[in-house]
Amino acid sequence: MMKPDCLVAGGGIIGLMTARELRKEGLSVTLVERRQVGQEASWASSGILSPMYPWRHPPAVTVLTRWAELRYEQVAGLLQEESGIDPEWRLSGMLILDREEKEPALQWAAQHGVAMQWLQGDELHEIEPHVNRREFETALWMPRAAQIRPPRLLRALQVSARRIGVKVLEDTPVLSLISRNGKITGVETPSGPLEAECVVIATGAWSRTFLDESQVNVDIRPVRGQIVLFQGAPGWLTRMLMHRDQYLVPRADGHILAGSTVEHVGFDKQTTAAAAETLRQASRRMVPALDRYPIEKQWAGLRPGRENNIPVIGRHPTLEGLYINAGHFRCGVVMAPASARLLADLILGRTPIVDPRPYAL
Repeated sequence: MMKPDCLVAGGGIIGLMTARELRKEGLSVTLVERRQVGQEASWASSGILSPMYPWRHPPAVTVLTRWAELRYEQVAGLLQEESGIDPEWRLSGMLILDREEKEPALQWAAQHGVAMQWLQGDELHEIEPHVNRREFETALWMPRAAQIRPPRLLRALQVSARRIGVKVLEDTPVLSLISRNGKITGVETPSGPLEAECVVIATGAWSRTFLDESQVNVDIRPVRGQIVLFQGAPGWLTRMLMHRDQYLVPRADGHILAGSTVEHVGFDKQTTAAAAETLRQASRRMVPALDRYPIEKQWAGLRPGRENNIPVIGRHPTLEGLYINAGHFRCGVVMAPASARLLADLILGRTPIVDPRPYAL
């Protein structure tokens, strides 16, 4: 196989977006995935195109998410044109039912130019009639909060990447990095070495293995998140809802996602009855009428968590040609377009879209 300009390790949304961005700029790109593309944390995500309670996050997270949020509709449209698959970007808006978040939220929104209103009484229930009237009489309303459907987004990305010339190798785990004289030269796989001029580590919760190998300590760790899916009716619930770190996301076909847990259990992806019951109770507190709808599915994903929630995006500090795009925790889907663009800027020597220093090792 001819040596590519860049090899991207990891076939989740970060790896796919990065590979597509580099290929569109004329680089030859090979993407390797240890199992099947788009089947780990990216697939398991809710698809909310905003951080949960964005005012709680450090400025470095806000900078990337705001850049991506303002462009996601266009990204989704381009992917649909390129792949024939609709990623289901929808401007559904979000209601945040935590009364105590009012002041910090409104201050943050004014500072960053984000549309946000404080609703009371009938104002709230006109926007979403199914909200629990006994529990909630006020809410923060984010009318520009959008969502996307991750499984469809990942399929669209994979088709688009292949069509523009990204070589995708599934069932190809990276066993180790290969370097010579302080420069990365490729990766070792069960089928033998794959050479490349540069290597991007975008393996999510598994990224720390390769960074430890390169003698850089990065606090990326797996954090399990469980979600349940209600079989609702199309158009019955129309707004995303959030309360006490739990959320409801209504899909166009009537399904309603309820999530999610935050569990530090290592690389264990099992689902639990206790989590399902916790999510059921939180959901029915927000929308009591969910009692009439059954839980259809339950699943779990392993997010790449970091202590400060700021992803690592940039060059390896000592190994030339090695780059990292990992550690996005719960914001991988919303940050993906900005993260891919920023890393491509650094690889290609372009002026970066944002100051890269907060994301550097």
